[in-house]
Amino acid sequence: MKYGYARVSTEAQDLAAQIERLQEAGCEKIFFEKRSGKDADRRQLQRLLKALKPGDVVHAVVSDRMARDPFDMLSILRRVNEAGAGLRLLDEPFIDTTSEMSDLVMFLVGWAAKWQRRRLLENTSNGRARAKAMGVKFGRKPKLSQQEQREALARLAAGEARRAVADRYHVSGSTISRLHL
Repeated sequence: MKYGYARVSTEAQDLAAQIERLQEAGCEKIFFEKRSGKDADRRQLQRLLKALKPGDVVHAVVSDRMARDPFDMLSILRRVNEAGAGLRLLDEPFIDTTSEMSDLVMFLVGWAAKWQRRRLLENTSNGRARAKAMGVKFGRKPKLSQQEQREALARLAAGEARRAVADRYHVSGSTISRLHL
């Protein structure tokens, strides 16, 4: 049996191109999902690995669709091999678990995917830091303006009950509790 596996990281991304490529490669059944590849604990991937029988072959477009961590990749490879199945990557034809060098190549490809993910996270972090330095505010807007926050704190300081202050501003008591002096 020829299986396919397609994955994108977010709901907003499209699986169509990967699925089309897997169909063209002759995959009879395709497992797909919209989940991050940061770990191998993905429902459809696990279903695929459990379905494997001797002689089956799993196809994916590229290695980072299967795993982004070299240890996850090796774990997936081990499960594929234990089932007596194989793994082939359409855009990385040197990845074919029937060759003698497949474990080494898969480890290196998995390591490269992890390095790429680390760089992506680093770039995102740097971009956030630059945005913060330029005054960009992250997160939800406060429910109370600065003036309302000062008024609410003054009411609390004057002895008014937290629930009464919350009702006055149409917010929850926890919103009032989080205000800082």
